[in-house]
Amino acid sequence: MLRCACVGSYNKAKSEADSDDISEHPRDDKPRRYLCTVCNKRFTQRGSLNEHRKRHTGENVYSCTLCEKRFSSSNSLCRHMNIHTGKYKCTECGRCCTNSKDLAVHRRSHSGEKPFECTVCSKQFTTLRELVLHSRIHSGEKPYKCHVCEKAFNQSSHLHTHMRVHTGDKPYDCPYCGKLFKSNTELKRHVRIHTGAKPYSCRHCSQRFTQLNQLKTHLLKSHNEGTWLACNICEKKFSDSGQLKQHLLRHEGVKSYVCSQCAKCFYTMHELKRHQLVHSDYKQFCCGLCSKYFKRKHYVVRHFKRCSKKLSFSNN
Repeated sequence: MLRCACVGSYNKAKSEADSDDISEHPRDDKPRRYLCTVCNKRFTQRGSLNEHRKRHTGENVYSCTLCEKRFSSSNSLCRHMNIHTGKYKCTECGRCCTNSKDLAVHRRSHSGEKPFECTVCSKQFTTLRELVLHSRIHSGEKPYKCHVCEKAFNQSSHLHTHMRVHTGDKPYDCPYCGKLFKSNTELKRHVRIHTGAKPYSCRHCSQRFTQLNQLKTHLLKSHNEGTWLACNICEKKFSDSGQLKQHLLRHEGVKSYVCSQCAKCFYTMHELKRHQLVHSDYKQFCCGLCSKYFKRKHYVVRHFKRCSKKLSFSNN
């Protein structure tokens, strides 16, 4: 079992984990004079910086002739072509990878091997990147800072998604209602409203949940599994760190989110968006049984229960 114990090993792992392209972080002592002003990544050559900037601008100029998928760099396209050629193919399941390193990591999904262990909590990981990203939970390190609002993140992908707050870019649309989202994660979470999918299941009982934080709360309340996060002011307990952060805003008394329609103020963006439905006729929540639409989630949940009872009664 490998343990990331010394500073030198950690820095080396950090460099690997922060990179989506090994060619951008050659393992040498050359000075990296060229700085990306968006994510603070440094490069040894101006050409490498220019290639990297295309990731932030969304400029995908390199197109695959076989599947028409587009990429921001020629290196990314070359790696992608290995999937079509089957150069790095898993002998167990037939999956094709972009390079030998990805193939080696993929094989661990069959073997169950997790060779990287956190020295703080002993949690184990399949890749070095996962370990380094996890370690930032303990260290509080957030190396990626937004140049617009100074907000910091522990992963470059989180910064990339955050930048869409400033650009207004929402490239992911719901196939059911057409609502737009900044990230694929947000879209997947939203689609469950329409499909009724509950991908998170309890290992102790038969209950299933739509969201991970719902499962965490269930495990704590029903099976005493996990750790409650307590507010240091009023000692109220939460199962999710995001919920605790939002709760702390109420103690600060700062309502930063203002409705453009009525000037009413709110503690969080979530509360503001929920309120704005008052001023809109938009109905995003759909009953999967009768296709009736509702403004709020709890409305459709309540309706769905009634609708399913009526359907069951009519079938009998």
